Amino acid sequence: MSVPENNKTTSLTLLILLSLIWGTSFILMKRGLLVFSPGEVGSIRVVAASIFLLPIAIVHLKQLNGKHYLQLLASGLMGIFIPAFLFATAQTQLESSVTGIMNSLTPICTLLVGVFLFGQPFRTQSLFGIIIGLAGTVVLIFAKSGGSIGGINHYALLVITACVLYALNLNFIKYRITELKALTITSVSIMLISPLALTYLLGFTDFTHKLTAEPGAWQALGYIVLLGIMSTSVATILFNLLVKISNPLFTSSVTYIIPIVAVMWGLLDGEQLVIAHFIGMVAVIGGVYLANKK
Repeated sequence: MSVPENNKTTSLTLLILLSLIWGTSFILMKRGLLVFSPGEVGSIRVVAASIFLLPIAIVHLKQLNGKHYLQLLASGLMGIFIPAFLFATAQTQLESSVTGIMNSLTPICTLLVGVFLFGQPFRTQSLFGIIIGLAGTVVLIFAKSGGSIGGINHYALLVITACVLYALNLNFIKYRITELKALTITSVSIMLISPLALTYLLGFTDFTHKLTAEPGAWQALGYIVLLGIMSTSVATILFNLLVKISNPLFTSSVTYIIPIVAVMWGLLDGEQLVIAHFIGMVAVIGGVYLANKK
C-alpha cells in the first residue's frame, strides 16, 4: 500500500517533525536519569503527558462506546506506558545515542507483526532486509556502553521489546481502531494509563523526597516533563495522525531519521561510540530500507 498522493506532503512533514522530537527524547531521558530512577522517569513522563492532554481527553470521551475503553487502554499500555519504563531502564546501561539507533528496529518489527498477527501480505524480497536489520541489531547488542565491545548487553533486549510493543500498537491502531480520530486515541489512551503511573510514582518511589533533597532534581524534572509533553503527547498525536493518513510501514519509517538526531545529541554530550555502533546503525537502517522497498 502506498501513501495517497494528496497526503504525501503532509506525511513527509509529519515524519520530519516526529524524527526531531523523538530523536531528542533519548537525551532528555538521560538528563532525567541523573536524579530519578527509571521507574520514576517513566511514570513522570506518563503523568506529565496526561495532565497536558486531560482537557482534550474529557472532550473526546463522548465519541467512545464500551469497547473503545478497553481498546484504548491496551493501546496506551503497548504504545506508551510499558515502553516508557523499558527505555528508561535500558538507558541506565546504554548510551542515549545507542538507544536511539536501536529504536530503528521498529519498522522491521512492524512488518513482522503485520504479517503474523494482522494477516498483511509478505514480500519475499523483504526477507533480505529483515536479515540485514536483525544482524545490525545483534552487532548493537554486543557493542558495550562506553566504547568497548564485549558480551551481550542484556539491556539492549529491553529496547527490542519496546520496539515490538510499538509495532503491535501501530498495527492495532491501523486495523482495530479505525473509527476513532488520532487525537481521541492519544488523549484518552494516556488518560486511562495515567492512574497506573501516578499510583506507582506516589506509592512506590521516593519521588517527593528527591524533589526536596536532591541537587538538580527540579531541573531533571523539567527535562522529563518536556519529554512527556513533546515526545509522548504532541508526538503521539502526530504519529497517530500519520498512521491514519498513511500505512504502517511508511509511518514507522520515522525511525530512519531518529538515529541521526539521537547520535548527534549523544556526541554533543560526550558519548563514546565505537565502529561497531556505526556498522550496526547502517545495517539496521539499510535493512529497514530494503524490507520496505517496493
